[in-house]
Amino acid sequence: QPGFRVETVSMLYYKNTSLEQALDHLALSVDRAWREGANVIVLSDRGVDENHVAIPSLLAVSSIEQHLIRTKKRTAVSILVETAEPRDVHHFATLLGYGARAVNPYLVEETIVDLIESGKLDKDFHTAVADYNSAVLHGIVKIAAKMGISTLQSYQSAQIFEAVGIRKDVIDRHFTNTVSRVGGIGLEEIGAMVDRNHSKAFEAPLDEAPPSPKRPGDGEDHLFNPQTIRLLRQATHEGNYEVFRQYTAMVDDETRPHTLRGLLDFQYAAQPLSLDEVESVDSIVKRFKTGAMSYGSISQEAHECLARAMNMLGGKSNSGEGGEEPDRLHDPERNSAIKQVASGRFGVTSEYLVSAQEIQIKMAQGAKPGEGGHLPAKKVYPWIAKCRHSTPGVTLISPPPHHDIYSIEDLAQLIYDLKCANRQASISVKLVSEAGVGTVAAGVAKAGAQVVLISGYDGGTGAAARTSIHNAGLPWELGLSEAHQTLIQNGLRTRVMLEVDGKLMSGRDVAIACMLGAEEFGFATAPLVALGCVMMRVCNLDTCPVGVATQNPELRKRFKGKPEYVVNFMRFIAQELREYMAKLGVHTVDELVGRSDLLTIHTPAANPRAATVDLSAILRNPYSGQPDQRFNPADIYDFHLENTVDLKILEPTLGDALPEGRPMVLPLPVSSTDRAVGTILGSDITRLHGNSLPEDTFLIRCRGGGGQSFGAFLPAGVTLELEGDANDYLGKGLSGGKLVVYPPRGSRFDPAENILVGNVVLYGATSGKAFLNGVAGERFCVRNSGATAVVEGVGDHGCEYMTGGRVVILGPTGKNFAAGMSGGVAYVLDEKRDLYL
Repeated sequence: QPGFRVETVSMLYYKNTSLEQALDHLALSVDRAWREGANVIVLSDRGVDENHVAIPSLLAVSSIEQHLIRTKKRTAVSILVETAEPRDVHHFATLLGYGARAVNPYLVEETIVDLIESGKLDKDFHTAVADYNSAVLHGIVKIAAKMGISTLQSYQSAQIFEAVGIRKDVIDRHFTNTVSRVGGIGLEEIGAMVDRNHSKAFEAPLDEAPPSPKRPGDGEDHLFNPQTIRLLRQATHEGNYEVFRQYTAMVDDETRPHTLRGLLDFQYAAQPLSLDEVESVDSIVKRFKTGAMSYGSISQEAHECLARAMNMLGGKSNSGEGGEEPDRLHDPERNSAIKQVASGRFGVTSEYLVSAQEIQIKMAQGAKPGEGGHLPAKKVYPWIAKCRHSTPGVTLISPPPHHDIYSIEDLAQLIYDLKCANRQASISVKLVSEAGVGTVAAGVAKAGAQVVLISGYDGGTGAAARTSIHNAGLPWELGLSEAHQTLIQNGLRTRVMLEVDGKLMSGRDVAIACMLGAEEFGFATAPLVALGCVMMRVCNLDTCPVGVATQNPELRKRFKGKPEYVVNFMRFIAQELREYMAKLGVHTVDELVGRSDLLTIHTPAANPRAATVDLSAILRNPYSGQPDQRFNPADIYDFHLENTVDLKILEPTLGDALPEGRPMVLPLPVSSTDRAVGTILGSDITRLHGNSLPEDTFLIRCRGGGGQSFGAFLPAGVTLELEGDANDYLGKGLSGGKLVVYPPRGSRFDPAENILVGNVVLYGATSGKAFLNGVAGERFCVRNSGATAVVEGVGDHGCEYMTGGRVVILGPTGKNFAAGMSGGVAYVLDEKRDLYL
């Protein structure tokens, strides 16, 4: 092609040459090609033989990228890579993210040929390659979307990654500016690994290699394996603490560390305490929670079993995203204490919120960072769809949280709305362990959250794509220590309770989490194993053989779990934690919070690679042992709800009419500074009357400017009539109430041509009515699942992800109308016939 001059540079080097020398030679070869006029350079590892070894492709690409940047040639050269290595989506994502402009995975195509010729794949070659390419491309797009990146050009060379286990000098030179907080292996170890794999490949021809016999336990080494699952189930079913100690001995085996915490050890006190001097099991278990596993992802039986167990203990179970059956909300034995709302969608009603002791906003999932929940279509049975206010047989995907919450101000508003919807509940925000999570946690604390959850990458119920689970998320040890220290530095630590989750499996895990800053602890996989989960990893297929992660009525009959099994697990964890506390000389969990000075680095002699990990960033807490490094209820954020119009004017004026449900009409002047008008009143009506009040029982005639979230979560029986205009989030989560908004009487403008209300009106509404005499902004009725609305025009993205309800639009619509809409009906007066253009 005119203007292009292509040069191929080999990534091979002679065996027994150091990897550092090979990389230096590669850089010289690229420089030589550039001096000779090449502007497209192909890095190729073709030609590997017994004496020639290939530089790992990602290392080669990133090293050349950084070399070109340092020598100011990067914009003059385009790097392509021809390599046998990449096969998974993550491999391509990293190659593109570190500088490659195109990738030719030639060995994949040769493998496809072999599969077809051997009869293992019944496809035409071109079709098979096209299918493979399509899968990889869709995976790359999904990864970029989770990062909020909309074009491949923006993703290339962006280095949107964090390294775990690579030494600082390698990062600085070859992966410059990549975050790497725990050190790790250097070029020597990488070179030795490459050399070992190369030698193994050429030891004997493949057709002469004897088959290796398979033995039980062969394969990847996991913390949950047949032995630990059997011991955990036996211990919890029999109530046998000695068997539980056998289980934790296997999980905590210091000779085979699986986690960062596996490289830590305790500095025990010279004078240990007796167990009688340590906080009781009954007190400790109140800090324990079960993870957010929704009714839908797991069966009704498993979901209720977890709730019963935690209510028996005085701990908290988490409903997960997606609602809960109404009859459970009023049953203290079966009600989940924590109600998760994500950004306020799928079954979030006033009744649901009022039933909570804690309301959790899911900003991220540790096991699937950047994503919301994903419930496959085959698991959306009619009863699940009814609970979630959605359509049976239609996949339920919560888009990434940044799709709904655009800023810390949006999050602060949602926190405020939820606090108004249930003044007795704590508001929790779930964050993912990642670099910078401390800054986010500080913002969340300033916004009024009372609990901040740092979620680790381990866990998840398996209903997600590989790109969402593998190579995604980070250990909670990194995020927890960062959040704890950052909150202390900003004077915010006493304002919030820090919680952690992500495959906590033993008392040792809980002790280390506490010493790194956590005060509450979430468990998910282990309680499910106690209930019968056998880790089949078919959660997404609705074929769970033990009735835990299925909605199939026949398979659910196989569920044999009992709440007592989970109770035993939690009490055993607390008892083991007490034993560690006694050895450490600590009386209470509060005294243990943030005591990272009682931790030391432990390096197993049998694992030389473990010695390369540097945990000083986790343990280097200058505030350890000092006061003001744990939650203090006296410092809790004050929302000043007593100053709201609901508590100052509405409820005092209604007086006895409120508990009696006696009809009443009252005027109310409002200003744009009055946020969530009617939400506190609505929550009290829900507590007193549920959804039983007739329409217009309480008619409140407002005049002025409606602030953010005007009428949020408004229940049946309340009508807010507003003469004026309103800001964003009008009628958020509308739960049976009625909203009427019209311009001031005497206005001379045409309402049909003027904006009356802001963006994201009726977001997540589940029932009720809204009549708007004017035009609404963008994202009107997003995730509406049951409300009826009439409006005279909407902006872009109207009716997005609607699953129910009726919307009448008497005017123009913006672009992307009804995207992802899977239920409900929208009637559009399309006078200019441009709706489908």
